[in-house]
Parts: sequence; structure tokens; C-alpha cells
Amino acid sequence: MTNRLVNSQSLYLRKHAENPIDWWYWCDEAIELARQDNKPIFLSVGYSSCHWCTVMEGEAFSDLEIADYLNQQFVPIKVDREERPDIDSLYMQSLQLMSGQGGWPLNVFLLPDSLVPFYGGTYFPAEPRYGRPGFLQVLTQLRDYYDNEKDKLNRISEDMLTALQQAAELPAEFKQIENSSLLNDELLQQGLEASIRVLQPEGAPCFPMMPYAQTALRGTRFQLDKDFVAQPRCDQRGFDLVLGGIFDQVAGGFHRYTVDATWTVPHFEKMLYDNGQILEYLSNLWCSGTQDPAIARAVKLTVSWLKREMMASEGYFYAAQDADNFTSPQEREPEEGAFYVWSAAELQDQLTPEQYQALEAEFHISKAGNFEGKIVLQRRQPGVLSESAQEALQRLFERRYGAGVDREQSFPPARDNQEAKSRDWAGRIPPVTDTKGIVAWNSLVISGLARASVAFAEPEYLTMAAKTADFILNHQWIEGRFYRLNYQGTPSVLAQSEDYALFVKALLDLVEAGAPDYLDAAINVQAEFDEHLWSDELGGYYNAAQDTSGGAIVRERAYTDNATPGANGVAAMNLVRLSLYGEELLYLQRAEAVLNAFLPILQKMPQACPSLFGALDWFQNATLVRTTASELAQLKGRYLPATVLKEVNELPEGAIGLVCQGLSCLEPARDRNSLLAQLEQSQSRVGIG
Repeated sequence: MTNRLVNSQSLYLRKHAENPIDWWYWCDEAIELARQDNKPIFLSVGYSSCHWCTVMEGEAFSDLEIADYLNQQFVPIKVDREERPDIDSLYMQSLQLMSGQGGWPLNVFLLPDSLVPFYGGTYFPAEPRYGRPGFLQVLTQLRDYYDNEKDKLNRISEDMLTALQQAAELPAEFKQIENSSLLNDELLQQGLEASIRVLQPEGAPCFPMMPYAQTALRGTRFQLDKDFVAQPRCDQRGFDLVLGGIFDQVAGGFHRYTVDATWTVPHFEKMLYDNGQILEYLSNLWCSGTQDPAIARAVKLTVSWLKREMMASEGYFYAAQDADNFTSPQEREPEEGAFYVWSAAELQDQLTPEQYQALEAEFHISKAGNFEGKIVLQRRQPGVLSESAQEALQRLFERRYGAGVDREQSFPPARDNQEAKSRDWAGRIPPVTDTKGIVAWNSLVISGLARASVAFAEPEYLTMAAKTADFILNHQWIEGRFYRLNYQGTPSVLAQSEDYALFVKALLDLVEAGAPDYLDAAINVQAEFDEHLWSDELGGYYNAAQDTSGGAIVRERAYTDNATPGANGVAAMNLVRLSLYGEELLYLQRAEAVLNAFLPILQKMPQACPSLFGALDWFQNATLVRTTASELAQLKGRYLPATVLKEVNELPEGAIGLVCQGLSCLEPARDRNSLLAQLEQSQSRVGIG
């Protein structure tokens, strides 16, 4: 017996299609039903590769007694947070206001008339354990509260709605008169130091924190205090990533995070957004001068993984791969990390003595293992792997995927559990892949590939990036509106601010990498972004357009960075870049308006918004270089994070380049040394340090 989610395009929603719960998806019809029947709404938000979402689906959501009570007393609604990040963001903030913490699955209870939450939590076990009440106990108590404490509920509702509205406009204590003179060197230094501080090791778990790493890397251009020397911490973050167990040392691609402080044992899901950002970061790190072979190897293998396992034939990239996989078709439940780990006996059986010895010398290997008796491969040091170690890893690749499968050969995804267990795999049964395309996450990969194509002189990477951009440009518009998702060729859900901002960035990154024809597309997408999501009243961009179906009760503007960059910070960076490409001051004025809109956040919460500080760096140090094709080729491979390079045919007589700082230009540079000296000075002309 299935519920209405069986017809959903979302893999996450379909995973709940056989629950005995009468699930709705987020829509006006479900909300109206709750109002007519006077039932509170149980809203549950998660995503397909979320481990504890999977656990709750198999426990509480599959329990007949719980389902019967939930169906009678509530209107249950399921939301895929990757489809509707605006809904997820709003109710995650609500949960954090109520409990001081958040996470997924996100489970909140809403008043039907106002859609304001009155209680929430994350994982609820079917039976009391882990110090948490059983889910049925929670449900019965909340229904009783809903029926008998109307006055208290109304007060809670009013207080919560007020708090959400104030948070959307910025907290009252953060408000102040706009003052552009406060967008200054001192503020930028404060933001750079905050991001550098975030990269300091602080224990488990360990997340890539790419928005912070990218902003910290900007700090390498400045003479900061000795406690905030950026390059060593940025280098260390790069080596933690490429040497650690968070990187799939056998087949490429980065897992989401590690559960320990040594970057050894990952939570095994692979998210597209992490891999796109890490590609860009490692490429920038390489261009900044940290050019270790381990970095180049990780980039190459990650691009191979993207091409082999994550790229649809049409050109877009899939969203994620699960942390769990089945070890045999007979297993009822998948096992975490089984696709990736090895026993010591298995390694000895699969490898020659010479290969095993090389692996043991160059990786951390013990018979006891480092993950539930198994081994997650983690390198001991950077540099080049020995030939024997590389042969050993190739043997393990063949064991995992099946002999004869090439690293560049397309490997078909398992689209759901049934497909994973029923297909005749040549090697291990792979994790399920969520095959939806998400514009924002694809844009992060376009940017990563574009930057890697320059850093590592790999034109194929640029070709891959352009193919993805072309797919989005040709398939994600319906009747003049941009759409966020693609399900096997079908666009779905109006684009949100992160889709616009990151796609404009991706198009500009293609231009920077050597594909100038994408500039007009970037200008057009930015114009649509401005039309539908710009806030004239508050400044900055709303998360979702006003006409998004099933709109949220409060329109938020994303300014904080999490696993992905904050949309307003990226948007402001784009606007400065567009002002330099087109030499159009209106873009610069709008970038300034974004920064002023969030100036109180920049001042009082610098640790929350690294992308806004990246935008401030662009605003303070914006540099345009007009130069020849030959000089442009030389400059592309340098780390120039606040510079636009523009090929021109006409320069002053005898000049090879013209460096412009904001609204003024320096003396024409007549040789390469002069050009580089001017560029270095312009890139760090603010008085930091």
C-alpha cells in the first residue's frame, strides 16, 4: 500500500511512499485541509542522503500505531529540503529559536491557520531511547496541548511570528543608519580574521567549511597579525582534505565530513555542492603557490568521479550519493560506508605482497581498522604515491566496481533501493544516487571545473563545465521564468536566490576561464534575478520569489554561509564583477546596497557571513586589467581573487596592459614586471595589517 508520495519526482519523498502515514507534499491543498479539519500540521523536512532521516523513515514513520494516530490527529506533510530550501530555512530558524539547535530530519508542528510552528525537534525514535521520548508520546501530548491550551498557543504563535519577522529584517539590535564609509579596511580585516579563525582545528566533527576557506585564502594577500597568517591554515585545510579519509582515495570525490578530529572516518555521503566548492578551492590554492602532487591527484580523481558517476548524458550533474549501501541483495537495510571500506584480510587477499607493503607504508593501515573493524584509507604524507601504491589502489578500484570498469567509463547510478538490489553489479552494490539536477549545486561544479581547467591546464574540464551551463541555459526556463530543479529532463520549482546567484557566478567563471560568450547570459540571468527577488524596501535578495507556490509565511534573505555560500554574498561579488566587465556603475551601486543592507551583520557577526566579506573584498579592491591575449594567458593561472581580466585589441602605444583600480587607472604598464607589480599593489591596496 502506497501513499500519494509515490508519484513524487523527489527521491526523498518517494522513499516515504510505502509508509503507512498519509503523507502530503507541501501544497495549498494540504494546508487548506488542515484548516478545514482543525488539525495541526506535522511538517517533516529532510533529504535523500540524510542518515537519520533514513533511520526515522524505517522506524517511527513505518510504525502502524504511530501512523494511525498521526493520520487521524494531524495533517502530515513531507518536504525535500533540496527542493524547497526556503521552507527548510524558515522552519530550521524556528527550531533554533525554540530549542537552540537544529539538524535533519527537521520535524516541526504548525498551527494550521498561521503556519507558525509551536513545537519542533529533529530525530524522534519510535520508542523512548537516547534520552528522547518516543514519537507517539510526543504526538499525543502535542495534540492534547493543541486542543486544550489555545491561549498559550496563540501567545506562542504571536511571539514566534514576531521573532521570525524581526529576524528576516535583521534583529532590532543590529539595525542602524546606512553608512557606506563603514565599508572599510578595518571591517574587511575583521572578516578575513574571522574566516581564518574558523579554519583553526577545534576537534570533531570536521567539515570542509569551503565558504570560510575561500575567504580565508583571500587573506593571503595581506599582512595580517601573526595570529592570523592565512597561508599555513589554508594549506593545512587543503592537505586535510586531499590526504584524509574524507577523500575517496580509491575512486575520487569527497564525503560530507568526518566524525573525528583527524579527518579519518567520514560520514560517507557524497554531496555535489561539497565537491564543486572543493574543486574550486584546491584550484585556487594551487594558483596561490601550494602545488603539491597530492592536490593535483585529488582534483583529477574528483573530476573522474563526477564524469563517471554523477554526470547525466544530457550534461547536468546529479545531486548526491547516499552514505549507506547494501552488501548483498538479501539485506533488508543498507550498511553505512560498506562501499568504501576494507578489511585488512581483504587487502591482503586482493593485493600482491609488494602492493600491500606499499599501501601499508603510505597509508594508515592496521588489522584492527579505524571504522568498526574496517579500514578507511588515509594517506600518511603528501607528495607522489609510489607506483606500487598506485597499482594497489587500481586493484581496489577494480574490486569495488568490477574488473574492466575504467575510471573514465560511465557507471550507471542506482536510482533507488530496489534498483540497487536487483541489478547485477560487477563489483560491490553501490549507494543510491539522487539523480535530480539542482541548478545551484550544478553551478558550484561549473565554477570548480572552470577554475580547475585553468589551474591544471585541462581544457576538457572547461568543456564539461560549458556543457552543464548550456544544459541549464537551454532547459531550465519555462515561459520566461528560471527553474531550480531538473528531474530527468523536466524542470521543476521556481529558482531561488542561490540558484540565480551561483549560476551568474558560474557563467562569469566560464568567461574568466576563456569562454567569453557566456557574459551576455550572465547579464540576462542577473536581470531576471533583480526583477523577481530584489528587495527595494530592505536591500538584498529574497530567498524565493513572491509567486513561488506554497510560499513561506516570512520572506527571508540569505546572508549567512553554511555548507554552501550565502546567496547575497555571492550576488554582491557578481555585481562588482559585472560592473568591471561592462564598466557599468549601476551594478556597483547595487553591490554597495547589498553590503549596506547587511552591514550590521558584517560588523557584529563576522563569523557568520564569509561570502559577504568576499564581496567586501571585491568592493574595496576591485581591479580591472585590460591586456593582450598573450599576457592574459599568463595571468589566468595566478590567484587574483578581486580582479577581472579583459582581453583588448587596443592599448596605449608601447603598453602591454592597463590596470584600473575601481574608477581610476594606473600608468600603462610597458613590461610584464611592471604589470605584475601594479596588479599586486592593486589587489591589496586597502590598509590592512
